[in-house]
Amino acid sequence: MKKLMVLMSAFLLLCGCTKAQEEKTPEPVPAEKEEIDTEEKTMILKINNQTVDVTWEDNRSTEALQLLAENTLTVSMSMYGGWEQVGSIGQRLPSDDTQQTAQPGDIMLYASDQIVLFYGNNSWAYTKLGTMNLSNDELRDLLGNGDVTLTLSLE
Repeated sequence: MKKLMVLMSAFLLLCGCTKAQEEKTPEPVPAEKEEIDTEEKTMILKINNQTVDVTWEDNRSTEALQLLAENTLTVSMSMYGGWEQVGSIGQRLPSDDTQQTAQPGDIMLYASDQIVLFYGNNSWAYTKLGTMNLSNDELRDLLGNGDVTLTLSLE
């Protein structure tokens, strides 16, 4: 019995002396960095499938319009007043309307939900979106002969 007690004591002593195993938390594997497309896309304006060179403004309205252009935006435009084409975007965009005189080639946002392409002059409250880089004659030929279809996309 003495032997049994010695063995049990030794066993308990050995069990008590062993260091508790530390649970190691596996180190998190660093997530792969998402590739960020640093190439900025350009918003392309087409009128009746003809690409038009545009200098876009840098404002909240053009940023919102560019988001719509990601999925290609098509707008049916109508002649108005003998100096512009106007069409509904289908939703409201942020705007900062100010009283200004639109010049031939100007692209304006009117009432937050309509895009206006000018081939003549008009004074009203607009948010400027950009300028079409065309001559007055080119603008009249493109916009002054009936309703047109505007398409915005990104490339």
